[in-house]
Amino acid sequence: MSKGKDKEPSISLEDCLADFSKANEDVVREALSSNRDLRVFSDKVKKELTTAHREAVEGCIKNAEQLTDLYNQINSCDQVFERLEKTLIGFQNDLGTISDDMKRLQDQSVLIKQELENRQKVRNDLSQFVDDIVVPQTMIKVIMEGDVSDRTFLEQLHELQHKLHFVKAQEFKEARAVEDVQPVLESLKFKAIEKIREWILTKIYMFRKPLSNYQVPQHQLLKYRFFYEFLLANERNIAKEIQAEYVDTIGKMFFSYFKVYISRLFKLMMTDAASKDDLLGVEDTVKHTGLTGLFSSKPQVRNRATVFSLGSRQNLLTHDFISPLIVPHAAKESNQKFQFETLFRSIHLALVDHSSHEFLFVADFFLFSGQAAINFHSKVMSRAIDQLLKDLEQRIALNFDAISLYLCIRLCDKFRNLLIEREIPPMDEYWETICNQLWIRFDQVMKMHNDSVNALDVRKMQTPVDTRPHYIIRRYAELTCAFLVVSECSGKELGKKIEAILETSEDAMEQLLLRMSATLPQQKDRLVFLINNYDLILSIIDDRVVQDNRIHSIIHELNQKAIGEFVEATLSPHFSALFSFVTECEPLVNQGHAQMLSRYNDKLTQIVGSFNGTWKKSIDAVNAEIIKSFTNFKNGTNILQAAFSQLIQYVQRFTKIISHEAFHNNASRNEMVNIHHIMVEIKKYKPVY
Repeated sequence: MSKGKDKEPSISLEDCLADFSKANEDVVREALSSNRDLRVFSDKVKKELTTAHREAVEGCIKNAEQLTDLYNQINSCDQVFERLEKTLIGFQNDLGTISDDMKRLQDQSVLIKQELENRQKVRNDLSQFVDDIVVPQTMIKVIMEGDVSDRTFLEQLHELQHKLHFVKAQEFKEARAVEDVQPVLESLKFKAIEKIREWILTKIYMFRKPLSNYQVPQHQLLKYRFFYEFLLANERNIAKEIQAEYVDTIGKMFFSYFKVYISRLFKLMMTDAASKDDLLGVEDTVKHTGLTGLFSSKPQVRNRATVFSLGSRQNLLTHDFISPLIVPHAAKESNQKFQFETLFRSIHLALVDHSSHEFLFVADFFLFSGQAAINFHSKVMSRAIDQLLKDLEQRIALNFDAISLYLCIRLCDKFRNLLIEREIPPMDEYWETICNQLWIRFDQVMKMHNDSVNALDVRKMQTPVDTRPHYIIRRYAELTCAFLVVSECSGKELGKKIEAILETSEDAMEQLLLRMSATLPQQKDRLVFLINNYDLILSIIDDRVVQDNRIHSIIHELNQKAIGEFVEATLSPHFSALFSFVTECEPLVNQGHAQMLSRYNDKLTQIVGSFNGTWKKSIDAVNAEIIKSFTNFKNGTNILQAAFSQLIQYVQRFTKIISHEAFHNNASRNEMVNIHHIMVEIKKYKPVY
């Protein structure tokens, strides 16, 4: 036993502590607190375990049959699990084969899908091909029997055009199906061309009806613009025939329209229009009209006011520019009469409107663009334009109204700009031609005016010349002002042409004024005549013209020159001695000739004495003379101011001269009236005007 005990493994302290840490705390606590002998307790436990083992063995012996059955059942279960394991291993092997099958099926599915897509694509292409190439019965019936104006015909025509394009494209691919449908499509094409040609020509012939609104059939043609496009794509010869017929018909229509319109319009022209006798240099003559004139005590005088004055005629270039056209029969019923430029405006507004509408139509319907559209439009309008140029040339050649001619020139510029704003061909050649006619006639009329002025014999005039403004000068002023106002309203500068003409006219008028003034006996009256007439011209121009111009500058310089001479002539009778003294002595003072100046002491005494005694009366006389001389109070005020200013300047110069040492001993130098006293006296005359 001792040997056995010696063989028992020794338990280390760590193992005991580890077992102790795993023990139930309550049990350990109870064991420690009970103060029992552990060896006794250990023997007790061994006995209990032995007893429990014996009881277990006895229980097993008692239940040996049940245990045998349990063992057999366990063996049976082991066999079942073994077979299940084999089955699962078979399933596992089968699943590996299925994965390969699924991959193979997936590859087959992709192939089948691609084949399906290819077949569907072929089916769609083949279906589309069949739809594009097959000619349905509906199309045949509509094209062969349908009305061209019907919307269905237009739809089927679009479809036919598509099929024609498709068949033509398939011919290059050698598609055999084309041979089956091509004869049918060709027959339909020729039938459609025949019906379209007849329909379009019928619409074009509607333009030939008198008093018809040609824009109505044009609007119908635009709705079926594809008809012409079909002809252009399939039968160019017929398309060209349509173009030629349109040009011929519309050309004749516009030709007739403008020919009749001009004829009727000029019947409304004012009967009191300017004639060859209404010239600047022609005197107003008294004329008697019939029996009334024989027994009338008041002779009738030809009124040329409308020939030379502008009035409100410039409005034609502004807010009246695009006013409605003149309707001849309506104007005739209301007894309206018009001036040449108003008729000219109405004619060309009609031309611009019709030309604009026509260009837009031919570009839209005939599918033109760029230069081709411009050329075709020119063909359409050529006959009407030629007729306009011919008729207007005759009318312009009979126009003696210079204002009217110049207004028409400016109207041409306005109409050309209007076409450019509308993005329509501006017809430059036409405007250049008509402007050239107007300029030539304008130059001729102005030459007639200038010749009449140059040929006027001032010694044989019915009305004697006096110092007042002359009515011929008023005519010139009104006429010149009219040209300047028209230029301003047109928004353009005068230009070299009109400036040259106006300068020529001004030169003729200047020479006339000099000839007229020469008939007056007194030099002072001549100057008054020139100043009054120059002032009349400037006043009329200033009243209406805003922009600076050369004519105004020329007249202003002539006026200032005449005023200077008049002031000198007016002051000289009263202050000639003083003026002569200043004129003679001033150079001597500047040159320092004291000895020569001393010779003027006696003359200085006389001048101071005379001036002191008469200067007030002289100023009053100058004032009275200027009041009587000038009809324009404003002009008279300016001249009086110029006269007094010149007098003050002479007095100042005189005062400066007598302060020289050569006159130091002359007592009269201190007796000279103070210049400030003279200026105070002069200011009294300003309120008169």
